[in-house]
Amino acid sequence: MCDPGEKISQTLKREFMEEATDCLGKNSESRQQIENHLNLLFENGVEIFRGYVDDPRNTDNAWMETIAYNFHDEDDTVFKELVLSAGDDAGSVTWMDIDHKLKLYASHKKFVQKAAESHNAHW
Repeated sequence: MCDPGEKISQTLKREFMEEATDCLGKNSESRQQIENHLNLLFENGVEIFRGYVDDPRNTDNAWMETIAYNFHDEDDTVFKELVLSAGDDAGSVTWMDIDHKLKLYASHKKFVQKAAESHNAHW
């Protein structure tokens, strides 16, 4: 969730750091190194979706809206040395191959498909 006054790119970087690098479990120097490493990547995202999403939590009086971005590391300069580690409320985290058989929550599969297609990647 976006904190008041926070840019979406800042929110996405913060959430990625908390859930995929376990930065909350690290000292402040380690957190700063991770953040510095990710800054360039998270400044250059491309919006791939904005709006209403199908979600089992939707009701007649309340519904989910989201914004999805693609942050692409074409030459592997950011991710090649990044160690993934589940943190905050993430159960686990890993790199994986994707295709149309991917099972994800709610509308997330559509976002991954759009990102893959935008790079002419296998789907």
